[in-house]
Amino acid sequence: MNRKICPVLLASLFSASAFAFEPFTIRDIRVEGIQRTEAGTVFSYLPVRVGDTLSEEKASQAVKALFATGFFKDVRVEIEGDVLVVVLQERPAIARIDFVGMKEFEKDVILKAMKDMGLSETQIFDRALLDRAEQELKRQYLAKGKYGVRITTTVTPLERNRVGINFNIDEGKAARIKAINIVGAKAFREKDLLELFELTTPGWLTWYTKNDQYSRQKLSADLEKLRSHYMNRGYLEFAVDSTQVSITPDKQDIYITINITEGERYQISSIQLAGNLILPEDEIRRLVLLKPGQVFSREELNNTTKRITDRLSDLGYAFANVNASPELDKEKKQVAFTIFVDPGKRVYVRRVNVTGNTRTRDEVIRREIRQMEGGWYNAEQVTLSRQRVDKLGYFNDVTVETPPVPGTADQVDVNINVTEKPTGNVMLGAGFSQSEKVMLSGSISQNNIFGSGKHLSLGLNTSKINRNLSLSYTDPYFTIDGISQGFDLYHRTVNPTTLDVGDYKTTSTGAGLRFGFPISERESIGVGLTLDHTKIEVFDDSPQRYIDFVNKYGGSNLTIPFTANWTSDGKDSYIMPTRGVYQRAGLEVALPGGDLKYWKLSYQYQRFIPLSKTFTLMLNGDVGIGDGFGGQDGLPFYKNYYVGGINSVRGYATASLGPVDPRYPDQRLGGNRKIVGNAELLWGLPGYDKSLRLGWFFDVGQTFGKGQKIKTDEFRASTGLSLAWVSPVGPLKFSIAAPLNDKPGDDTETFQFQLGSTF
Repeated sequence: MNRKICPVLLASLFSASAFAFEPFTIRDIRVEGIQRTEAGTVFSYLPVRVGDTLSEEKASQAVKALFATGFFKDVRVEIEGDVLVVVLQERPAIARIDFVGMKEFEKDVILKAMKDMGLSETQIFDRALLDRAEQELKRQYLAKGKYGVRITTTVTPLERNRVGINFNIDEGKAARIKAINIVGAKAFREKDLLELFELTTPGWLTWYTKNDQYSRQKLSADLEKLRSHYMNRGYLEFAVDSTQVSITPDKQDIYITINITEGERYQISSIQLAGNLILPEDEIRRLVLLKPGQVFSREELNNTTKRITDRLSDLGYAFANVNASPELDKEKKQVAFTIFVDPGKRVYVRRVNVTGNTRTRDEVIRREIRQMEGGWYNAEQVTLSRQRVDKLGYFNDVTVETPPVPGTADQVDVNINVTEKPTGNVMLGAGFSQSEKVMLSGSISQNNIFGSGKHLSLGLNTSKINRNLSLSYTDPYFTIDGISQGFDLYHRTVNPTTLDVGDYKTTSTGAGLRFGFPISERESIGVGLTLDHTKIEVFDDSPQRYIDFVNKYGGSNLTIPFTANWTSDGKDSYIMPTRGVYQRAGLEVALPGGDLKYWKLSYQYQRFIPLSKTFTLMLNGDVGIGDGFGGQDGLPFYKNYYVGGINSVRGYATASLGPVDPRYPDQRLGGNRKIVGNAELLWGLPGYDKSLRLGWFFDVGQTFGKGQKIKTDEFRASTGLSLAWVSPVGPLKFSIAAPLNDKPGDDTETFQFQLGSTF
């Protein structure tokens, strides 16, 4: 067989003329050496076909084309008469990728990242990609503070021209920050400045936060906090000159040195407005937070420009540009600012798009949106729309984007994206006390029936204290104007003999109809009418006032309670609010025509105050009062207020506070007045977004009977830690509390929890 090697492969070693060939017409093309690659694949990459004239130039192009595929590590073109023979040596394929000793990262996450780089099982093995993957993996370990990591990569040949890749990893110990030094600080103590930093030296909680491990991103954020600290206190020329990060030879300790120049402290000399103001100058000046004579604050300057921008956005100027230009007087240490206002073009909304809802109907979301299509863009209405959609409670997350419409200068779209969560729940409630032990209750509810926004729930409680079966239905948009309608059916048995309250038993059956009327974007009024039949049982050891009530009004009563309430909800989130005020006032009156006549009035005020991006202060006050009328002496005893437990004053058993029975001092009677106050510092945990928050609380409260004087020394208080988690199975609340002023006879509980309540 006379086969001639194409000279383009040997030109660098031999003279091309020794192997030159005359161009010829290809009668056939034969491929040799392939195992996995189909011959058709090779033919598809060849620039020549049978019947073409093969020249040295075309032969060279064929070799280059096959090399460019990356499938082959050797390509030869040979000539056998008028037959073109392509001899190939395939690159091996990756059969498997294994990791040994990797604990810091999840294997699946790393494999996905490598796949994105082109290194994965069944792919062609490329040594350059493997080296790149090894370096990237090492970089990820360095970002975690594992400076002593050692990675050894082994490539093992396997049958059928395949290879196995093994990453053998010795992670070593994470390097810890030994010291952080700030050089050049004079106006503030270095200790106080370091408290601003997230990075820190090892402490009792750093095993969890990992803040004692160096991170370039965290250091950049800390330097920005340092810069903000100075510039918010007048140091306009503050600068970070340099940052040195050094590691010890054993790669265990890290030292960080930050060199700064504080500069002089500046005061505001004047604030001028310029540009196209659009609004009256007096109105814009009311939005300016900085005043002449004050110490300069970058935060207040940024808030000023934001307030002006937001105000212009409310008028449709979505792309308004507001900038402040400083003019320094270094001798007087003063700075004058000119605020330039450029409103740009007025913008209107082309379309409002809703995405992410697979179960919830579009109309359920759109009826909460206050920014209308075709109208002028209004930032306040867009924000309100997001809050109203979020408060539906059907979504884990609600985001809003307002991208400009391509090709236009005066149009935007409002894109609302939701992440749905399960709205049908089997919910449980649980508690523990020395007398009741474990108490369980449950309900089956669907807050978004068939995606319609309507609510339906069936409640079943089987604890020793409460046994009740209830059915509740609500249509929040009974009318197009947002008037809601609902009804309730219930059969309830209350037997609190195992609690620290007077012994009695009631069995109530009733039905009610209710309506809700919106009076503003955040306020509504609700009214309801119920027909209730209650049977009362008392016992020999029941409090005398219970026995007297039954003797006077009978053991079976029909009442017609009318309820009215006013609600104002200004919270920014349904799940985990961080700012805003919630208020609720309620009235319940047993109307004439029934056997009993009484009234109850309650009011709750709740305020969320953002202290920082991490911390929120929650303040809550809850008061109630009630009495009889029309000749009835006081409230029915089973309508009394009770205080104590995880939803009022934590650290004390449920309903364990208040007046006691003179004959049985361990039995609580409840009262016709209650006062409860709560203050709680809330903060989230990294990685849980809004679904989980910790809190440090202070609770105080008490109930008082009719005619009893309200005395401060009768109040009970507690403090402790709380945890609230919107889990996949429903909301959970936990608390560990320490009573601060408990007295003999009080029933205290250190640990309390509840699953399935609303908070």
